[in-house]
Amino acid sequence: MHEEHRKRVRDRFIENGLRCFPPHNVLELLLFYSIPRRDTNEIAHRLLDRFGSLSAVLEAPYEELRKVDGIGENSAALIHLAGKLAQRYLSELSEEKLSFNSTAAFHEYVTRLFLGAKNEAAYLLCLDNNGKLLRCAPASLGTKNELLLDNRTLLETAFRHNATKVVLTHNHPNGIAAPSKDDVNRTEAAILLFRSVNIQLLDHLIIGGQKCFSMAAHPRFGQLFFQRDAILPLCADPT
Repeated sequence: MHEEHRKRVRDRFIENGLRCFPPHNVLELLLFYSIPRRDTNEIAHRLLDRFGSLSAVLEAPYEELRKVDGIGENSAALIHLAGKLAQRYLSELSEEKLSFNSTAAFHEYVTRLFLGAKNEAAYLLCLDNNGKLLRCAPASLGTKNELLLDNRTLLETAFRHNATKVVLTHNHPNGIAAPSKDDVNRTEAAILLFRSVNIQLLDHLIIGGQKCFSMAAHPRFGQLFFQRDAILPLCADPT
């Protein structure tokens, strides 16, 4: 009985995609591939009851997924992978047409990079002379409270992608989108580092939750970014 039901669900997906699937059926289908001999419909409902929505399930930390009855190591890893895969897909799709001149789109793109992140991480956005995004590359992975940036990694990343302009961005897992003293020092050091090789650091964006803090747009820190061209800052002060 389960095999016939699973075949019907798979066939419906193959024929029509997920357009007509309610959230619990999407999760039910996904769990077919980690739970071979159980009714995954009930488990899918448990996931939605706990997290509230399909997107929240896909963004849930691995450890929280494991707390749901019926979700073992493989299922938690599969759901976590599905969320990260969707995030990666959307990011790469956005990269093809994204320009630094499009403030709203750039803000949305950068914020999405850190969805579900529990530790600090940094990315270097490599751009050409016109502000078009060439590549978004990971620059560092830290802990919940610390981020270390290596100068050699930053420069090699920019050179590898032929960047003439760059944007540095990192997150605050505590959700507070405001610069620390270390962030200010890090910004000053990065400006000097890239200027030494004729690459312009346009901004340092700090992401906290869904908020984005632009160092270049803030009156107190914007003076650090002198000799910038006419490209507009990405985000306003979240306060």
